[in-house]
Amino acid sequence: MRITWTELRRDTAAAWQGRMVEIEGWLSPADPEDAGAGSVLTEEPVCCAGCLPAAPERRLHLPELTGAAAGLHRLRGILRLAETTAGDWWCELQRPVPAAPAAIAPGFTRRDLIAGGLAAGLAAWMPLRPAQAAPDAGAFAAARRLLDGQTTMDLHSHGGSLIGLRRIREKAPFSPLAAPMREGGMAAICLAVVADSPATRVEDKRIRPYRDPDPGELYAYAGQAFARLFDLVRSQELGVVATRADLQAATPDRPSVIVSSEGGDFLEGRADRVDEAFAKWRLRHLQLTHYRVNELGDIQTEPPVHGGLTAAGEAVVRRCNRLGIVVDVAHGTYDLVKRAAAVTDKPLVLSHTSLNPKPGRYSRTIGPDHARVIAETNGVIGIWPPSTIYPDLAAMAEGMARMVEVAGIDHVGLGSDMMGLLSPAVLPGYDQLPGLAAALLAQGFSKEEMLKLLGGNIRRVFLAGLPA
Repeated sequence: MRITWTELRRDTAAAWQGRMVEIEGWLSPADPEDAGAGSVLTEEPVCCAGCLPAAPERRLHLPELTGAAAGLHRLRGILRLAETTAGDWWCELQRPVPAAPAAIAPGFTRRDLIAGGLAAGLAAWMPLRPAQAAPDAGAFAAARRLLDGQTTMDLHSHGGSLIGLRRIREKAPFSPLAAPMREGGMAAICLAVVADSPATRVEDKRIRPYRDPDPGELYAYAGQAFARLFDLVRSQELGVVATRADLQAATPDRPSVIVSSEGGDFLEGRADRVDEAFAKWRLRHLQLTHYRVNELGDIQTEPPVHGGLTAAGEAVVRRCNRLGIVVDVAHGTYDLVKRAAAVTDKPLVLSHTSLNPKPGRYSRTIGPDHARVIAETNGVIGIWPPSTIYPDLAAMAEGMARMVEVAGIDHVGLGSDMMGLLSPAVLPGYDQLPGLAAALLAQGFSKEEMLKLLGGNIRRVFLAGLPA
């Protein structure tokens, strides 16, 4: 019997107890750190185990299934309703086996997506196939040569072991950043401090706010975080992009960083502090919100408070436009994004996410309309690489292709969230960038299109936003 997620309720599950059912959903490990914990099937993809939905009707436990590839699967098994004396309940799928694929065969490419039309592509959503092998040495080397001399760019990174309260307070050693960038062909990255770290923590493997910061606390912390970023820059002899000329000079042989902040929490609602960060820390990329609802607006992962972007948020967007700071609306709600798009006179970016036809209430993914708002500002959406969404680089390339079909080839890029994900990444280091380049070429993108996706589009946005 085929069932849907809207039917997975306590009463219906009780009626189906012990019956063979078939259901389609996104597969993730129940606990990435415990290989024996089984898997979880959810209605929509999750970026990490901590983002698994709490509602029992939105997840299905598969305690016997371990080691399966992440992604979209159709499974058949015996449904079991489990209950506790306290009244809690959950559903399990016992003895799971793959069912017939829903729509799409192995080897699906971007050309197939175009030929079949966007609606067919969204219906197909993810190839139901095992993880693919990495590109062979020849394809990897050929892709690496194509990146020589190009302004390849990453829209969101914490590379070099930059972030973390303890690392900042104890001045912990850095990990290599410049060398992997040179090896893999990465020219420039948006290197981000995390502005709300003192007021957030990981709870059940999910990042959430847990207290209200003291006045001035996050402002003071940001100073320490930016100082660590510049220590990293000096120690690894990286360039800093502060002007259009700086960006034009960046190549894989001369890798550079764009100073970024993930969250405008250190501003505490004061637009004048944007000027200070611009001058003192050479801030050129500001993400308005992160994991706490701040003075600038609402976030995707918590209940809305402001109805989107606040008046202070609008003032910050205008100040960034005037100074030459690119505004990033990642983590912001759809209402925030729409308002920011109405206010800005420069392209927006949404630095790290993936496309989802029907995002859940607190999902970090975005729907097609959300993506189009960014594209209509002539901006760029960065695709990230969580292994809970993409089992390999081939699947990530397919994810980029799906976003291209919604937003356009000029409005998609890479947002790796390097060293910032709670789950493993299929792009764990910049030395693996040629693997993604090869996967994009195999997906049917031309060399010119591949270079747009791996930096050309981001370069265009920053050249429009940076000061001369």
